[in-house]
Amino acid sequence: MPWDIETPAVVVDTTRLERNLRRMQAAAQAGGAALRPHAKTHKCLEIGRRQLAHGAAGLTVATLAEAEAFAADGCPSVFIAYPLWAGSGSRPARLAALRERTELRVGVDSGAAAAALAAAAPGLRVLIEIDSGQHRSGIPVAEAAGLAAECRALGLDVIGAFTHPGHSYAKPQGADIATALAGERAALAAAGAALAGLTDQAPVLSGGSTPTAETEVAAPLTEVRPGTYVFGDRQQMALTGLPEDNVALVVAARVVSATRAGAAVLDCGSKTLSSDRAGWLDGHGLIREAPEATIVSLSEEHAVVRGLTTPLRVGDPVTVIPNHVCPVANLASELLIADGDTIAGRWPVTARH
Repeated sequence: MPWDIETPAVVVDTTRLERNLRRMQAAAQAGGAALRPHAKTHKCLEIGRRQLAHGAAGLTVATLAEAEAFAADGCPSVFIAYPLWAGSGSRPARLAALRERTELRVGVDSGAAAAALAAAAPGLRVLIEIDSGQHRSGIPVAEAAGLAAECRALGLDVIGAFTHPGHSYAKPQGADIATALAGERAALAAAGAALAGLTDQAPVLSGGSTPTAETEVAAPLTEVRPGTYVFGDRQQMALTGLPEDNVALVVAARVVSATRAGAAVLDCGSKTLSSDRAGWLDGHGLIREAPEATIVSLSEEHAVVRGLTTPLRVGDPVTVIPNHVCPVANLASELLIADGDTIAGRWPVTARH
């Protein structure tokens, strides 16, 4: 670790960040789709600005609070790609106010949610969520026309359909990405046909996870919404073969205990690395200075390391590539910005929960 900083800290390399931004923007353009990156990965206004400056059509978010943060920063178009419930508390007023600040789009997968959206913001633009194989939220494509007609009858403006091929994360470098990609395309093509005559213009057909978008962007997608690509992480290294030198975010940590041979404890526990781990990954992150080792367990402030052959002593600095970068960014109040060996600034994680 080249930086003399307080640890644990979340550090972003701007050279790698910019490389990732350019790569995905070019991939979307080559595939004939608008890029609308998912800002839940970074929750950082400065990074959202950079994505827009590179040519993104707008940003995707998961929550009303995220949408408010990026709209307040001047983002011209925000898509809440989530079956948002807008029928309680302050949400109706917040949703109505938000629509005055940005070109707002919201996902919907039920008549009940559609009715609440219509009451809060008449004429709101919505996209029907289709289940393309992840089986989380979304409706079967056979039900898309019926829900779209219900939304229109409520006064909502149906502009298209969207899906998330999240089952692309099921296994590393296997057939799951190809299966998810094929399912996404088939579902969106069918949704486009089902919505014929129910949208005023050609329907928006929005999809994409980072693994599928890194593989290929192509018709029938008119819009793609990857998020993790902006930083990369250990999952993406395993899933897509992402080179380590494309990973733009690391956790800077230090050895705080080394009482056993081949073992150590780092100061980056679950409150920094998060405990999110795919079942097919061993350990809770990759130590760049000791890749042979495994972070076998986390408690709140401790990361327990076993299998060290690299000699690490108390006080030694290390950098850890997180398994899943999205919750790591959400746990941080700020990102330290690195320009090579220099910490050049700090960016607040404004939209964190």
